Amino acid sequence: MRPLSESDIRRSFVNCSKGEAMRLNVPRDLDEQPWDDLDFLGWRDHSTLDRGYVVAVQSDGGLVGIALRTNPKSSRGFTTRSMCSLCLTTHTSGGVSLMTARRAGESGRQGNTVGQYLCADLACSLYVRGRKQSIVGAEIEETITVEEKIARGVVNLEAFVRLVLT
Repeated sequence: MRPLSESDIRRSFVNCSKGEAMRLNVPRDLDEQPWDDLDFLGWRDHSTLDRGYVVAVQSDGGLVGIALRTNPKSSRGFTTRSMCSLCLTTHTSGGVSLMTARRAGESGRQGNTVGQYLCADLACSLYVRGRKQSIVGAEIEETITVEEKIARGVVNLEAFVRLVLT
């Protein structure tokens, strides 16, 4: 992924108002992001625990930003295993969260949403490449290559973006 500026990020959002996009907290460390290892930029808003954001590059080269919400109290008091629907990384104890996105356009203004189970930290690209590890013992060994895992994650992200846009 190419490096993004704050203005690129704010202009990309499709499921919130321009005012909401201007007020959201963009990561302060954009210059330090591992851009070459990212299929999308994902982050959680640490000042508001129920919000997360994803900015992806579309097939035409344009950007699409999606505002997400989650229930910050959704972690359970016991150990469970859950799988991210984008990168298929398995996590234990709250490493995966159900995140919902308001649909774009009129459908979203009417309150329609879509949801996906995603890595709680939105670091799917780093898990797929082995740059970040889920809790030991939670990973499922796969026989496909890293490149195939990356391609699968991109296809899954594109499908989620299509759901938000329709």
